[in-house]
Amino acid sequence: MNERDVLQVFEDDGVIMRGHFLLTSGRHSSTFLQCSMVMQRPAHLERICSALAAKVKGFSPQCVAGPAMGGVILAYEMARALGARAIYAEKVASEESAVGLAFRRGFQVSRGEKCLVVEDAVTTGGSALKLMQLIRAAGADVVGVAALVDRSGGRVDFGVPFVSMLGLDIPSYEPDDCPLCRAGVPVGRPKSAAGTP
Repeated sequence: MNERDVLQVFEDDGVIMRGHFLLTSGRHSSTFLQCSMVMQRPAHLERICSALAAKVKGFSPQCVAGPAMGGVILAYEMARALGARAIYAEKVASEESAVGLAFRRGFQVSRGEKCLVVEDAVTTGGSALKLMQLIRAAGADVVGVAALVDRSGGRVDFGVPFVSMLGLDIPSYEPDDCPLCRAGVPVGRPKSAAGTP
């Protein structure tokens, strides 16, 4: 499966949305990737994750970790393809965790355990970096980061190998510098129930 194949699946499943959107990073963009749309089709996600797993197999991860919610299904599917175990971290209040994420439900990593961090889409890499901090604080090793989509144009550096199935260079803006805001285009919030303000 190559980038063109992944892009076709994304187009078919309605992953790529165009308009004016608030991203998880807090930045604004004219393009949003609603990766959950491909995750509702197990056969499609299995094909993509099998190809992504082939790219990271040499990292020999024992555990695949994702941030909730976008990384839950992805961590499971990647772990299945790699013969590893799957866990995820949940958002918590800053009093509970300095990085805003914590392992719950009995999930944990062991000292020296090799962990692969997975994300659906990477813009700034913020969620993956926080998860990496959480894993390292427990004494485990982050062997790499894998994503369905790198929308940063290759600008994110995790300090470990980073692979994706699709690389895109999609501009994003700080809210104060957003041309769509200046043009008066309403901001959508695709991760909310209705996807609107």
